[in-house]
Amino acid sequence: MAQFAVIGLGSFGATVALELTKLNHDVIGIDTIKRNVENLADQITHAVIADATDEHVLEELNIQNCDAVVVAIGEDIEASILCVLNLKNLGVEKILVKAKTKAHHTILSHLNITKIIHPEEDMGVRVAQALNYPMVSRYMALDHDHYIIKVPVHEKLNKVNLSGILKQEPHIKLLLLKRDEQIIYEIDSSFTLQTGDVLILEGLLTHLKKLSGCFL
Repeated sequence: MAQFAVIGLGSFGATVALELTKLNHDVIGIDTIKRNVENLADQITHAVIADATDEHVLEELNIQNCDAVVVAIGEDIEASILCVLNLKNLGVEKILVKAKTKAHHTILSHLNITKIIHPEEDMGVRVAQALNYPMVSRYMALDHDHYIIKVPVHEKLNKVNLSGILKQEPHIKLLLLKRDEQIIYEIDSSFTLQTGDVLILEGLLTHLKKLSGCFL
């Protein structure tokens, strides 16, 4: 179990705090708005009404002992930056910050933090990818052109030979196949797909695009 702090409990911050709690981590949530804190009081480890722009307040809450801190302050860019500076002064090494604007991002990029997050932008990219590649239910970008994707097998591919599909684009690597509760890593050339199977594929976007038609 790790210990995390989430500063700013709006929609994004609350989601992060709740998800970390579901993963059995110790989470302290901080916000200046009483309503936001009360909404999470019974759902995370600690929910505190406090001003994260005050370094002494953060120190009293032992934020410096957290494994990582997520700064999810929304509209108040000045408060976000002051909070980050306070965390740096307290020696917090892993800091992830939600950036609201390009100017905010530019300032944060000079503060040597762990990660700058653009939740709205990231979600926009995911929606666009889902519309562009409807056969992909989820994906993870390894870099600009390299992806790991999750592809569900629909009825049209039931009893179709998997190796025959993959041979159409040999640069793509099958990482695993999930069938019901079974995870299969080693698949021979005679393996046939079933409706409901899930494929995890890895490769360059250009190669994945070429194979996409097989799954539609």
